Amino acid sequence: MLSIHITVCVIQLNTVLCKFLRIVDEITAEYGDIIRFWQGPQFTVYVGRPSWIESILTNKNLTDKSGEYSFLSDWLGDGLLLSKRHKWHARRKAITPAFHFSILEQFVEVFDRNAAELVDVLDKYATSGETFDVFPYVLLYTLDVICETAMGTSVKALRNADSEYVRAVKEAASISIRRMFDFIRRTSFFYMTPTYFRLRKALKVLHNYTDNVITTRRKQLVEQSADLNGFDDECGIKKKMAFLDMLLHTTIDGKPLTDLEVREEVDTFMFEGHDTTTSAVSFTFYNLAKYPEVQQKCYEEIVSVFSDDPNKPIELSQLNDLTYLEMVIKETLRLYPSVPMIGRRCVEDVTIDGKVIPAGTNIIIGIYFMGRDPNYFERPLEFIPERFAGEKSVEKFNPYKYIPFSAGPRNCIGQKFALNEVKSVISKLLRHYQFGLPSTNAGTANIEEHREPTLASELILKPHHGIHLQIQHRHHHRPTAKTPSYGNGYA
Repeated sequence: MLSIHITVCVIQLNTVLCKFLRIVDEITAEYGDIIRFWQGPQFTVYVGRPSWIESILTNKNLTDKSGEYSFLSDWLGDGLLLSKRHKWHARRKAITPAFHFSILEQFVEVFDRNAAELVDVLDKYATSGETFDVFPYVLLYTLDVICETAMGTSVKALRNADSEYVRAVKEAASISIRRMFDFIRRTSFFYMTPTYFRLRKALKVLHNYTDNVITTRRKQLVEQSADLNGFDDECGIKKKMAFLDMLLHTTIDGKPLTDLEVREEVDTFMFEGHDTTTSAVSFTFYNLAKYPEVQQKCYEEIVSVFSDDPNKPIELSQLNDLTYLEMVIKETLRLYPSVPMIGRRCVEDVTIDGKVIPAGTNIIIGIYFMGRDPNYFERPLEFIPERFAGEKSVEKFNPYKYIPFSAGPRNCIGQKFALNEVKSVISKLLRHYQFGLPSTNAGTANIEEHREPTLASELILKPHHGIHLQIQHRHHHRPTAKTPSYGNGYA
């Protein structure tokens, strides 16, 4: 295990966030995939080797998150993302049934309806031919989806992007995550800064909103005899169960969750379920625009499954049939994982391959770097969806070299939810629009629109300058309904 000392002077945080991945990439290229270093007083080990990662993620004594995650606690409390050991285990066991396929099936209609709203919002760009940044629109879509599936309420973010709630989500996420990279904000001095009071104001909006929804819904459950099969709304239509409804029926050791515990889990689901999905959807659209042959194959598969009616509702069984699109999404997550790095904290000494990792160590697992490492992937910088085809899929040979949803007992509980949401919105938009990169002879267009995405590593992988695309309406003719043929990859 090589040891280096790193000193970083943070002058402009935005610059650091954009250069962070490149800096770590250079360090790992020189020193290898296991490195120890100090972050100020914090001893840290970086790991990008699958065998070590398997040992770490399957170790029952390495389930606590690293110290950086604590900066989310003002917002998320002791929810599933941040809770430790026994509390985490009890919560995870109790909440897992909420992600059963029968529940996920109910959410597909929410994905589809909000995707149709996104189609309508983007129509002006198809008509004008204007270049636009797709990322903020996808963010609003995922906020609408996550609010409805988590709480059963609609914030109509796509139609009201400047609402108090939407602004509060963006503010709380930005401040909480940036604390991880700012030495001053990592200290207790943060609680005397104007930024803290901005965070507190945003969290008051978010917590009050969630608390009001919980109080109202709990009252409705009492009045309507807690019908587990759903409730008829005022129009006589059976309502779907939101994540909140299931939490309100959840018990741990025979005791129902308190309102605070319910809020922690709802807020965690909200936080984890919008930014990560936004990243996955946006980078997938980028790759589809960059590789027209891949986009055409996806489109042909989508039409073969849904027919040539772009407005036909989506069903879960049909999403499962989109095998090539799923390969494209997985390959996108290899190159652009929504969570580029994850962290664990040693609560006791751990020995791996004869090396002792002492108690108190922060462990950083480099998902992003491993996905681009030629030791683990042939032609790693090429976009080759076929890596994930059939029995030869990279997932099957060594699942710990490809972990966009983490792995082991503390893997992402909502990964099936997220994958279905990504497939749903992409299949919907591809039926309506053809995606392309901006024309390079656009004259006065911003040069940033024509570059590869500049990646900013926060807790989530984001395009610092956005993802600029152009779209045009499709002529709805039915292509040959056949299984897409697979190419050799695209450099």
